[in-house]
Amino acid sequence: MNIRARLTNQFIALVTAILLVFSVGVYFFSKLYLEKRFYKRLQDNAITTATLLFEVQAADTTVLKLVTVSDKELLHDESISVYSEKFRQFIFSTNQNNIISHEQVLTQIKAGMGSVFLDVGDYQVFGMKMTYAGTDNWVIVSAVDVMGKEALQDLRKILLVMVLVGVLLVGLSGWFFADKALAPMSGIIRQVNQIFPDNVDKRVQHPNRSDEIGRLVDTFNQLLDRIENALVMQKMFIANVSHELKNPLTKIYSQVEVTLMQLRSPEGYQLTLQSLQEDTRTLIQLTNALLSLANTVVSPGTMTKTSVRMDELLWEAKSQLLKWHENYQVHVNFKDFPDDENALVINGNEASLKVVLMNLMDNACKFSQSHEAIVNFFTRKGLIMIEVFNEGPAIPAEDLPYIFNAFYRSNSTANATKGHGVGLAIVAEITKIHDGEIKVESNSTGTTFKLIFKTA
Repeated sequence: MNIRARLTNQFIALVTAILLVFSVGVYFFSKLYLEKRFYKRLQDNAITTATLLFEVQAADTTVLKLVTVSDKELLHDESISVYSEKFRQFIFSTNQNNIISHEQVLTQIKAGMGSVFLDVGDYQVFGMKMTYAGTDNWVIVSAVDVMGKEALQDLRKILLVMVLVGVLLVGLSGWFFADKALAPMSGIIRQVNQIFPDNVDKRVQHPNRSDEIGRLVDTFNQLLDRIENALVMQKMFIANVSHELKNPLTKIYSQVEVTLMQLRSPEGYQLTLQSLQEDTRTLIQLTNALLSLANTVVSPGTMTKTSVRMDELLWEAKSQLLKWHENYQVHVNFKDFPDDENALVINGNEASLKVVLMNLMDNACKFSQSHEAIVNFFTRKGLIMIEVFNEGPAIPAEDLPYIFNAFYRSNSTANATKGHGVGLAIVAEITKIHDGEIKVESNSTGTTFKLIFKTA
């Protein structure tokens, strides 16, 4: 079922329920009003009868005539009976056939206080107590409200017809307005179907951006922005990977080809093998970096997290980096070292966090003329902050927004320092997975990378 039909059905169900509640309410209160009015007429006839009998002391036939004359609209099958408590006998009746039925309800009427209204079968009965000359008497009036029942029957028919007509009109109007409300969706669907990878820069247009459909269009356009950025990054990634892989592979192939062209001395072969070894190491480093980046971005949920003490991990990362690069110098300073060891622990993956620290220290030493990095470690109110500083050349301001993108390298350092532009991208992704934050500040005195993690 499409949205148009579903909205129409829901609208019909809602309005039908309202109409039924309204109709039942009208019928119920109309019935109460008619019953109240009919009981009022019975009460008036009872009072008139009692007054004529006990105060005016008119004859039975006179009473009957006067009651009949006083009632502008005769009641159907009306019966009036008067009983005396003292003699326990019937003293007046307008309908001898109903004496027995009145006597059957006399007990219920006597138990009432002053006056009683009863429904007995099709009859409505009113009974009242009247004391005259020290004697209690009961006046009972009964009749059938034929006109009231006919009025209620007509009202039921009218309400039924009106509800059916109302449901029909609601269905037609609901279908029309649902179609009108959803009409922009057809245009949006048509525009979306025209967007392909080769024109992903195209955006969906909608005249009213303030309504729900307009906000949906804005959300979809934001999604297209992210898709476009992802496609651009993918193209850049493929182009950069191809370029980075092509250079060492081409160099390796060229050296092998040149070496095979003629026989060489053992020393020549040794030099060639050393060059091949260096190129192979570069290729392996690039491949490992790409695998690390892919694992971090594609499957972050598979990363196992445990309690990691960051000060100890920092020492381990420093020791391992210095084993690989003996010419590096890393100075670690612990500022405001906390007394509580829990302030040094975060929930994370030890191996990946170690990669973050090693990459930042390696990056700092690599771009420093003295191959020296200064690391400051301190804590602040549930946070662990690590600053990695080097005195290398400043990163140009226009390059700062892009340094965490994969394969991005500044023009000022691309030729001066070896690298693939992957390390900082891995750092940013791992930091994001650990709900951390990384910042960079660069000026003429040097560059500082700031890591911020929340303690466990």
